[in-house]
Amino acid sequence: MGGGVHLHVASGYSARYGASHPHDLVARAAERGVQTLALTDRDTVTGTVRFAKAATAAGVRPIFGADVAVAPSTPPAPTGSSVRRARNPVRGGAHVIEPPLRVTLLAQDGAGWARLCRLVSAAHASAGGGPPVVSWPVLREYADQGLTVLLGPASEPVRALSAGRPDVAEELLAPWREVAGANLRLEVLWWGLPGLGPGSLRLAAHTLGLADRLNIPAVLTNAVRYADQGQHRIADVLDSARLLRPIDRRRLDCGERWLKDPGAMAAAAEEICRAAGAGPRRAADLLAETARTGEQCVIDAVADLGLGRPHFPEPSVVGADPGDGGAMRLLRQRCEAGMLARGLDHDQRAMEQLGYELGIIGRLRYEPYFLAVAQVVADVRDMGIRVAARGSGAGSMVNHSLFVATANPLEHRLLFERFLSERRASLPDIDIDVESARRLEVYDRIIERFGTDRVAVTGMPETYRARHALRDTGLALGMPPHVVDKVAKAFPHIRACDIRDALHQLPELRHLAADADAYGSLWELAEGLDKLPRGMAMHPCGVILSNQTLLDRLPIQPTPGGYPMVQADK
Repeated sequence: MGGGVHLHVASGYSARYGASHPHDLVARAAERGVQTLALTDRDTVTGTVRFAKAATAAGVRPIFGADVAVAPSTPPAPTGSSVRRARNPVRGGAHVIEPPLRVTLLAQDGAGWARLCRLVSAAHASAGGGPPVVSWPVLREYADQGLTVLLGPASEPVRALSAGRPDVAEELLAPWREVAGANLRLEVLWWGLPGLGPGSLRLAAHTLGLADRLNIPAVLTNAVRYADQGQHRIADVLDSARLLRPIDRRRLDCGERWLKDPGAMAAAAEEICRAAGAGPRRAADLLAETARTGEQCVIDAVADLGLGRPHFPEPSVVGADPGDGGAMRLLRQRCEAGMLARGLDHDQRAMEQLGYELGIIGRLRYEPYFLAVAQVVADVRDMGIRVAARGSGAGSMVNHSLFVATANPLEHRLLFERFLSERRASLPDIDIDVESARRLEVYDRIIERFGTDRVAVTGMPETYRARHALRDTGLALGMPPHVVDKVAKAFPHIRACDIRDALHQLPELRHLAADADAYGSLWELAEGLDKLPRGMAMHPCGVILSNQTLLDRLPIQPTPGGYPMVQADK
């Protein structure tokens, strides 16, 4: 039963770490009989929406979590200078040094998801431009309930166990037991590696023995990074790109971190329990505990994540009475005042159209949306910034009366139902254009008006295309930088998956095609990066305006310019 549960799976939204898209992982899970899948991307939850939709469509039960870097329970003693100098090519290279300690957190319910979002936001807020690390005060604030904590080979206690110090491992488990209590789990995994390091049979057996000795539940995972076994070379390229150095041949991906079927996971459980001196019954218990841990994590994508539901600012934020009907009264008052200002208050057709539109808006409960948009447009005009509405929103008399749209929709025979209809589930779309040179001033004004607990800029994944894929793959293979630069610049701006086709079809690439074999696996590996995210960037023209639950539904991270950006694909 437990073999059909994967509690630790990273997707491509773990930028430059996971080697498969969320929908590919879900598709493979459905094909291989995996009933429950947990998305645990590194330091982010950016792939959550796509994962939730794909899992629902495939009939796979989703679990939502994150794999986060954590601070040591006991800060290391300072050595040498108290100020650490940044690395650069002169002082030992500019490669990235990652935090060594990591744990996996799974949200058990809606409240747990909110805590996970706040925890991830806090880690990014304190990163200061470096890798996000969850501090122990943040762990104590958010991880004490609603979250299942998995301690695997990269955690501090299991690292001590790998070093042959079970006594130290027990000591290091004490603060985790204090924080997580009954929600603590030890993560057991086996990748067929020798020795006592991560993925070895000996460490898996010792971890299981420690869990049994201390009465801490153990779960079986495979710490998945890719959907199919053959993608392990892509994982090596992503490691190289993330760490800014060529592939380390001593630390290649083991090739076993793929999404295995229940039979393979059950066989791993039996082998681990045999090495621990236990029998088949203990293997069955390990699988059953894994399944129970998965069953404890129940999140509804609509009720808890808010997918498919509007989350408008509270009526009181836009000046309305918080009581029942207050938003509609204010909206009607402002619309009627606008009709008077435009000289349409005695136009029967215009007033009837206004009443018709307000009736639909009221039944859909969209009043706060129109009030918020009108407030933003008014604020932008007060700043002396040119602003104009376009698109289907110009067909609304309500927008015309609120001075959001300029044109009279009746005079221009614009259709309101193209903008908003009770027969259509999609939200209304009012496109607002402002002067591009003063766009950030508008962002600042919206944040000032509605507050950082309701406002964030939109995130946008930067995905691999041909040039970036060739550059990162060339770096991974240790090719000279000038050669990589020449190859990458020779390609047009095309998808990475089309690299080899372009090589053989485009006349401007004939000089590379003639020596294609000399570049080894460059072309194949670069194509394998197609559409995988390289990172997240601030969308050039999008602001999210929501209610006070925004930060409980999605984490935020600061952009280089200091704006809060949601961890979500636009």
